Amino acid sequence: MAPGLFITLEGIEGSGKTTQALRLKDLLNRRGLEVVVTREPGGSPIAEKIREILLDPRNRKMVALTELFLYEASRTQHVAEIIRPALDSGKCVICDRFFDASTAYQGNARGLDTQIVTGLNLLATGGIKPDLTVVLDLPVDIGLRRLGKSLDRIESEAIEFHERVREGYLEIARNDPARIKVIDGSGTIDDTFMKVSEIVEAWLSRKA
Repeated sequence: MAPGLFITLEGIEGSGKTTQALRLKDLLNRRGLEVVVTREPGGSPIAEKIREILLDPRNRKMVALTELFLYEASRTQHVAEIIRPALDSGKCVICDRFFDASTAYQGNARGLDTQIVTGLNLLATGGIKPDLTVVLDLPVDIGLRRLGKSLDRIESEAIEFHERVREGYLEIARNDPARIKVIDGSGTIDDTFMKVSEIVEAWLSRKA
C-alpha cells in the first residue's frame, strides 16, 4: 500500500480552518481519495482529554512549558492512534493544526526556545511531517471578531499574543516555502475555499 497524503491547515484563532478542512475532505473524496479529518490538540480519545485541560479557561496559571508538554503529549497519542495508521494504510489525512502550531504558539508567542519546541515536535511526531501545509492568514482583529462569546483559554489571550502567533506562522512559511503556502483567509468561506482548493489541486497535479 502506498503511503498516504498528509495535509495540514494552520492559522490564528478564527481563521476558519475547521470549515475549510471539511470542505477539502469533500473535494478529495470526489477525486476518489479516502480521507480522515482530524484536529489538534485532540483527535483521539486520550488526546481529546488533554485538549480539555489545555483549553479550559480555569487553567490560567498554566506555565508555557507545561502547555508545550501537554500539546506534545496530545500529539504523540494522536499520531500513534490516528495519523500514522491512516497514512500507513494509504489514506489522506487532513489535520486542523499540527506541529507548526507549537512553533507559532509556544515558540513565537510564548517565547520558548524554538530549538526545544522543534526537538519535542520531532519526538512527538516520530518524524512524520505534512506533505502540504496551508496557512489561512488574516488580521488578528478579524479573526477574533469571528469567535463566539464563550472563549477558551487560548482564544481569550491578549491581542498582542495573537499578533505574535500570526507573525510566527508567517515566519515559518518564509522558512519552508516548498511545503507551506499562505493564503488570505479574510474573505468569505467560499472565497477562502477557492484559494485552498487551487493550491491543493495544483499540488496533487504535480504529484500525479
